[in-house]
Amino acid sequence: MQLGAFSVSLAVKDIQASKAFYEKFGFKVFAGDAQHWLVLKNGPHVIGLFQGMFEKNILTFNPGWDSNASKLDTFTDVRDLQRELKAQGVQLTTEADETSTGPASFLTMDPDGNPILVDQHV
Repeated sequence: MQLGAFSVSLAVKDIQASKAFYEKFGFKVFAGDAQHWLVLKNGPHVIGLFQGMFEKNILTFNPGWDSNASKLDTFTDVRDLQRELKAQGVQLTTEADETSTGPASFLTMDPDGNPILVDQHV
């Protein structure tokens, strides 16, 4: 199963304090608007900081992207991943429209209630 790029999306209370903290670990801003969300990278490691957008931390996979948010030549579409997981009995919280193409996402929870977002941007 090709899930694409992986990151941890952190629900933070103060985005600037979190940014300053993770910069001490060598992370640098890669993308974002600095007021509500930032994506930081340290080599292949990616974290997202999201203030006021999520209640919990989220494991995020981005089909179609590598760790630099560059489009992959070949990848497994989010709708195919969704069908495969549903066929294995995975319950989804939200689903991608299987009649659509392009960007889409679905959300599930692991057995401990940790959110897993599969979010395709291409």
